[in-house]
Amino acid sequence: RLRLHDGKLIKDRRYHLRTYPNCFVAKELTDWLIDHKEAPDRETGIRLMQKLMDHYIIHHVCDEHSDYKDAKLLYRFRKDDGTFPLSKDVKVFMRGQSLYEKLVSVEESILKVREENSVKYQRTFLGSEMIDWLIQEGEVENRQEAVELGRALLEHGIIQHVSNRHHFFDSDILYQFWINFRRRRRLTELLNENSSRALSDSPDSPFCLRKLNPDPGNTSFLSVQTNKEIKVVSAVRRSSITSLSGNSNAYFSAPPMLVFPPVAECNPKSVLKRPVTNEELLSPGAPYVKKTLTIVGDAVGWGFVVRGGRPCHIQAVDPGGPAAAAGMKVCQFVFSVNGVYVLHLDYQTISSLIMTGPRTLVMEVMEAIE
Repeated sequence: RLRLHDGKLIKDRRYHLRTYPNCFVAKELTDWLIDHKEAPDRETGIRLMQKLMDHYIIHHVCDEHSDYKDAKLLYRFRKDDGTFPLSKDVKVFMRGQSLYEKLVSVEESILKVREENSVKYQRTFLGSEMIDWLIQEGEVENRQEAVELGRALLEHGIIQHVSNRHHFFDSDILYQFWINFRRRRRLTELLNENSSRALSDSPDSPFCLRKLNPDPGNTSFLSVQTNKEIKVVSAVRRSSITSLSGNSNAYFSAPPMLVFPPVAECNPKSVLKRPVTNEELLSPGAPYVKKTLTIVGDAVGWGFVVRGGRPCHIQAVDPGGPAAAAGMKVCQFVFSVNGVYVLHLDYQTISSLIMTGPRTLVMEVMEAIE
């Protein structure tokens, strides 16, 4: 958007005796995408712009077209006319981006490479150090407000305890920014949402997150499938349809294997150390933190298994799949699925909600604070 403003593609335009501010011509923008190597051809350029329309980033100036047409029609970025939907999630993300930009732009920034348990972490800071900085810069009024902001950033996956063991506290615990907001991203990344490979290969991806130091070794796991089958999969990473068919792929040295057992084990022993009730989860002061996870399914599924009931818990997670990339872990409790409160449901009902819903899955989970 900013590049289009600089290039004068976005400007006030007059059509049928009416002036439309800050808009662009679709055909001109498609030309621009190809000229600036943001799209290899017109078809890809159209798909990219349609993706932005689907996510309420751009729209037709009169909202007469719900799809993006490669023609002399006027479109506009919603941020330029004040119609961009600022949900709570978007506001937290934008606040995190603003703080990150401010931190990396100053000399002697609190963001540093630090080491914990012989592991080096990028873009790290101490909890108390961040709180001091937020108050000093006038971002918050007091320490309690700063803690609440830090917790919101953590719950939305923008910051994280370096080994993912603690919530945000006013202490000398080490945290890091999980997203590098300054990484130059290409628009074509948007078209890879249905395949976790292109997104999860970079720890700085804005669309999904992954641990920087995943546990080594292959893992057998049960996977919730979009085709409603349960399969045991043994692989270092999950794959797309292309790699499963044996075609060459730069991301895999060898195609992962799908192993079909004679009988799928649908009720394995629970990973929970003890039963937990809804009352215990929701009681004031309970040692649980709620997190929001956005999981983009790939050709194999989402890569996790739900078990139990009232509440359900995460029984297994594929370490190389979309769910793990979004921060899902075993023993988390499922609070909501795509905005539907599910603490009172059993795992069959929740699995049905997941498999009949959209490919992009938004889940709220509750995790024990260690």
